[in-house]
Amino acid sequence: MSTLTAAGYLPHDTPMVLLENVVSVTEETALCGVVVSPDGVLAPFLNERGGLPAWYALELIAQTIGVWSGWHGAQSGQPPQVGMLLGGRAIKCSVPEFVAGSELLISVSMVLRDEKLASFEGVISIKQEKDNLQVAQGRLNTYQPAKDELITLTQGKKE
Repeated sequence: MSTLTAAGYLPHDTPMVLLENVVSVTEETALCGVVVSPDGVLAPFLNERGGLPAWYALELIAQTIGVWSGWHGAQSGQPPQVGMLLGGRAIKCSVPEFVAGSELLISVSMVLRDEKLASFEGVISIKQEKDNLQVAQGRLNTYQPAKDELITLTQGKKE
């Protein structure tokens, strides 16, 4: 797979797309990347040192799951769908922030999936010349509502 822009697979608008590129997508995995830079997509979220606070790890992993879903939907002609993050387990980050200039690689691997629910293991690594440095990981549980469910969830019960 050639490198693609992540924004095409997510139902988000700028500035809420936190990923830059899609490195690969398979039946059960996805790998995306982003550089922590004042000139990149993360610019609105950087702290005074130019770093990205570590708690953004949750959203980076969630958006990589979104890219996985959006890529698979695109294979059958569907536009990106809104998904919901139900929760996370054992989410850990070994750094307080992703420092300026870091190239982050975010990978997800499906643990289980049914029609609407899915669980993914996510890992964030900092790209290095040799062995990438793993700095965050966790399991996220997601829900893919049908369009009518999404309307009910966001606008309330119809009368």
